[in-house]
Amino acid sequence: MSITVLGAGAFGTALAIAIAQKQPVTLWARDADQANAMQTARENSRRLPDAPFPDALTVTPDLEVACKTKVLLLAVPMQKLRGFLERNQSLLQGKTLVACCKGMEIGTGVGPVAVIQQCCPTATPALLTGPSFAADIARGLPTALTLACALPDQAKLLQDLLSTPSLRLYRSNDVIGAELGGALKNVIAIACGAVIGAGLGDSARAALMTRGYTEMQRLATARGARPETLSGLSGFGDLTLTCSSPLSRNYQLGLALGRGDDFDDSITVEGAATAEALSQTAQKDGLDMPITLAVTNLVNRNLTIEEAMAHLLKRPLKEE
Repeated sequence: MSITVLGAGAFGTALAIAIAQKQPVTLWARDADQANAMQTARENSRRLPDAPFPDALTVTPDLEVACKTKVLLLAVPMQKLRGFLERNQSLLQGKTLVACCKGMEIGTGVGPVAVIQQCCPTATPALLTGPSFAADIARGLPTALTLACALPDQAKLLQDLLSTPSLRLYRSNDVIGAELGGALKNVIAIACGAVIGAGLGDSARAALMTRGYTEMQRLATARGARPETLSGLSGFGDLTLTCSSPLSRNYQLGLALGRGDDFDDSITVEGAATAEALSQTAQKDGLDMPITLAVTNLVNRNLTIEEAMAHLLKRPLKEE
């Protein structure tokens, strides 16, 4: 069966390369010049250099052509997902749409699967998430991800379709838990990068990861997710990777904030928008999420890293 990846950023390109090792894949790029350049050069030199395309991978700028397959992977940034779905609703209805983005939408506080359900009610939604870097996937390095879908039969079909010898997918029907794990770990990664950038040490990072994980579980449980989902790849696994590697864009943003350096605004950093979205909904729902709120204030330049840490350390002492 042929599949399509919509979005030719680094992660979308990496998924297309990996899956094209076993079956035909169409990769859609919005920019026609970029699509033609990739098709000619047989690599995405702009977003993922030195990762050659398999013969079974075809690049096109024609969205109508790309959407002829039944299964579509949406490698579209979270904050742009709704607009993309609304603009192309007629092409996407009735399809199986697998979101490959992590985050919560500003304004609504919902994740990508909920956005798909709202915009394309006849589509079958799913989510691909977990600890992964695009370069690792493209190089065929061992990677494990979570495939979350509420329909067991569809989840099994997608698991078989998208798994490769180096890309191992685990099924879950806890879509909310998988969404929140992938979204919140980005927020905690910004915080961890900030403390390292400010020279506050690995002990501070370990504390933030641990208390951040508690914060992830608190919100997920309040929204009806299963706590054990946050112990899996989409929660603890992704948290571990993103909070400890300078390859993470969220961690890089944190480093820049901690050092007082400028950061390239053209780079998509989902954790910044997610922190704002979840700070809004957490306060409305009466949930205690101090790290998420601190990251929101840090990103918005309402607090310095020293002020944010002082605020967290002055919180009332309590049992773990």
